[in-house]
Amino acid sequence: MRIAGLAFRNGHVLVHRAVHEKFWTFPGGRAEVGEPSETTLKREMMEELGLEARIDRLLWSVESFFHYEGRDWHELGMYYLMHLPDTLAFHESEIIHRIQDGKNALEFKWARATKEALTTLDIPPYFIAGEIENLPTTSRHLVWDDGNLDDK
Repeated sequence: MRIAGLAFRNGHVLVHRAVHEKFWTFPGGRAEVGEPSETTLKREMMEELGLEARIDRLLWSVESFFHYEGRDWHELGMYYLMHLPDTLAFHESEIIHRIQDGKNALEFKWARATKEALTTLDIPPYFIAGEIENLPTTSRHLVWDDGNLDDK
């Protein structure tokens, strides 16, 4: 179960990636057993950014199917609208934060919150690029197949 948040500033959305991967994702992480999803997202933002996130509302719950690192995956993802303090650095194109998260080196940046920009950055689940400029007003559930992420 993956919990992620979309935070916006100046027409941009925060994204991150493990530096060994080509694609980007929305920040978040794996829920721990018995941990409510909003708690997971707050914990992940504190661990990765050192910031207190305010969780707004659930945008999407998604059953994602994809192939990654030689395996087929069926992931349940919950994507929230979240707000982060203005103390988080902002730059239109540069990496704004780096951290070592276990075995993964992560980097964060702000990406233009447009379909074109998110499509160019290659951010799964891919349906979000098509909805980034018009977020749902009520939460939606989707079943989505992202295909082979090893080819991305």
